[in-house]
Amino acid sequence: FFLSLPRQTILQNFAPLSLRQDTGALWENFIISERIKTNQYSGRYANSYFWRTTQQQEIDYIEECDGQFTVFEMKWNPRRANTQFPSSFLNAYDVKETAVITPDNWMEWVV
Repeated sequence: FFLSLPRQTILQNFAPLSLRQDTGALWENFIISERIKTNQYSGRYANSYFWRTTQQQEIDYIEECDGQFTVFEMKWNPRRANTQFPSSFLNAYDVKETAVITPDNWMEWVV
């Protein structure tokens, strides 16, 4: 995978992903940027958000389209893909879909 070469260049960190401490952040950045490009190329207009509470509950990425939300969590490690989305968000908003994006299924979300 090509993951955030400009960030690697600035930090001068070209270590393999298996040796890096920021692999999850790189993965999240890659998926969000590719998803935004996919939406633009397909002509799909969606507002993009991030969500975090003062109690540190969070959702990595949210898209709003026609008043409905699709919420995304990005997990580099597929074994950690059994994610619970915060019920406070799910109960407060009209959530159409939830998705956990891993290296095993990422193509269906960015193509």
